[in-house]
Amino acid sequence: RSKSMTQSAIFEGWVMHRRLRPRHHRFKYRVFCLLLDLEEGPRLGLRLLGWNRPGLFSFQNRDHGDGRPLAVWLNDLLAQAGIEAGGARRVLCYPRILGFVFNPLSAWFCHGADGVLKAVIYEVHNTYDERHAYVLPVSQDARDGPSMADVRATNKIVRHGCAKAFYVSPFLSPDCRYNFRIRPPGEQVAVAINEEEAGAPVLTASFAGKRRALSDGALLGMLLAYPLMTLKVVAAIHFEAVRLMLKGVRRHPHSPKSGQSSAQSPGALELSPRLRHCLV
Repeated sequence: RSKSMTQSAIFEGWVMHRRLRPRHHRFKYRVFCLLLDLEEGPRLGLRLLGWNRPGLFSFQNRDHGDGRPLAVWLNDLLAQAGIEAGGARRVLCYPRILGFVFNPLSAWFCHGADGVLKAVIYEVHNTYDERHAYVLPVSQDARDGPSMADVRATNKIVRHGCAKAFYVSPFLSPDCRYNFRIRPPGEQVAVAINEEEAGAPVLTASFAGKRRALSDGALLGMLLAYPLMTLKVVAAIHFEAVRLMLKGVRRHPHSPKSGQSSAQSPGALELSPRLRHCLV
């Protein structure tokens, strides 16, 4: 592998969502993500990117995982899935910008000691400050994977399939299945999710970006090109939710975790905790 394939980087591109039913709905936004290697990240020495410290841009361990050190959390997930991946750990995610971030999806690329990609962990976040990790192996043979997943890797494209196990959108029922298609980070990266509801295609979501070297100058350029981007991500989620409501798309209420409460009802759009935190 070339050196550029393993370094932390910026990926600038487009997020696209397209809903197929019961109403057609589509949007597309320009964004950028960071690809961060967990070992390399703290040693990058960038003035504009803080690592577990405040900064114009920052990466915070607490934005991912379950509260334990990220290496411990990742090792535990991989061990539970029976996957040996003792090499590099890289995450494709939005950074904090001026202290705020929301990542609908963080993709973790877990490699073996030989550098070969062994697993992808799809860490899904919702706007209720909840998260869930889907741990899926990268294998040439689906029989090597856990029974809950269908796995195939061909021509450097990784494909995964699994049942939905976590509340994300009020406009989708629990009876859903994810079909992931990923081009792992190189000079380009692509993450696409084709979602099925009750066995029929309902939604396509994707991010595709081109690599840029990660530097203070490049980060400053991202700030000028995408000011307050992470705040706009949450605002856009709620804006598109209003559009779907106006189109009459059915809503499914959020069921909070034990000990939490929610005033949300199927007939009204509640501001999520993420957006409320931005407005107060």
